[in-house]
Amino acid sequence: MRLNVNYRTTYSYSEPPRRVIQLLRVTPVSFTGQNVLDWRIDVDCDARLREGRDGFGNVIHMLYVGHPLEQLTIAVTGTVLTEDRAGVVRGLPGDLPPTVFLRPTPLTACDEGLSAFAAMIAGKGGSHLDIVHRLSTAIFERLGFNIDATNTGTTAVQAFAAGRGVCQDFAHIFIAVARLLRIPARYVSGHIFRRDGAVAQEAAHAWAEAWIEDLGWVAFDPTNGISADETHIRVAVGLDYLDAAPFAGARAGGGAELLSVAVEVRDGRGPGQAQAQVQAQD
Repeated sequence: MRLNVNYRTTYSYSEPPRRVIQLLRVTPVSFTGQNVLDWRIDVDCDARLREGRDGFGNVIHMLYVGHPLEQLTIAVTGTVLTEDRAGVVRGLPGDLPPTVFLRPTPLTACDEGLSAFAAMIAGKGGSHLDIVHRLSTAIFERLGFNIDATNTGTTAVQAFAAGRGVCQDFAHIFIAVARLLRIPARYVSGHIFRRDGAVAQEAAHAWAEAWIEDLGWVAFDPTNGISADETHIRVAVGLDYLDAAPFAGARAGGGAELLSVAVEVRDGRGPGQAQAQVQAQD
């Protein structure tokens, strides 16, 4: 698919902060099945933007604003070509050993409830690939999607006990159980094109990758009960949400802060091309 992304984040302050520093993980890389055609970051004020890489290989930008401001808007736009690779992730420009992603974090720790869930998943046997497919499906069937049920600090244990959450929580539960079963797993942040026609979205998306011998990293989207496919744009990875969050930062002053996020992911083909593909599939 040819996907166009328009991702706008606005911070509004009750009092102008003296300075703002933001770490941005919003730029995808090209690999097998994902080709970044163009990508840009625009800021609506005088600011410095410095590009680099973090320890997980993610493209990062450090944003520095050294003057008072009442509002800060960061607009991310780009076009990406994607292919359905059945979730298999290959051709990354750099990566860490899979064993790094066996390490638990506070957001992905397990308790008795998750341990019992893991035992049920593993108890049906099969290969590691069978187990993680079963895990993704079970999370999809067990949890309800609810944007008001959790927040960015909610742990896998809390979301599983509540039985509901958002994509971040689905991914954390998948990662927690996989690691408990000694299957390396990591958090992925990115974007998704919704096949139901809902172009406007309230936030970026999240899913997980599991390491499978002889295949490598395989991406699973437990929020939708599928393997990641051509509708997914992979942006950043980490041990959990905190390592792959699109934005993180600090400011001096500023009083109360109001955050507004708007995401649009569109089919970048022309109407004629899209209709031709639908007819060909029919």
